[in-house]
Amino acid sequence: MPNYFRKTIFFTLLLIISSASRVSAPSRESLLILESRPIEPYKTLIHAIGIVETKCDTLAYNPIEKAVGYFQIRPIRVEDYNKRTGSKYTLKDMFNYEISEKVFLYYAVQVGPYDFEKISRRWNGSGPRTIHYWNRVKKYL
Repeated sequence: MPNYFRKTIFFTLLLIISSASRVSAPSRESLLILESRPIEPYKTLIHAIGIVETKCDTLAYNPIEKAVGYFQIRPIRVEDYNKRTGSKYTLKDMFNYEISEKVFLYYAVQVGPYDFEKISRRWNGSGPRTIHYWNRVKKYL
């Protein structure tokens, strides 16, 4: 066998061996990134207030107080919210759950996520009647 042929075979085998050592199956180590659930500290409170206010009816209307939607938002609350935030919502917008929840959360965040009693009582108004309201909400937490 000629010498150049041996050298060619030698280098070919050398290339095959060296490239085989670099190419291998991926390791079993891997990183799996899962989407985490958002933290919703007010979720149970929102549900409890919804049950007490309207039995979770987004289309509820109280003609005596002119309160509308899931959270029974009154015109004075919409007016106050608009002044504070620069929004231009109307009472009719409060039938939209996403908008009314945004209004509720605006006021709830001012109290903080862990004082459900204070949030509930402030949402309901002021005075001793809010204690009765809180006791009703508390049953559903």
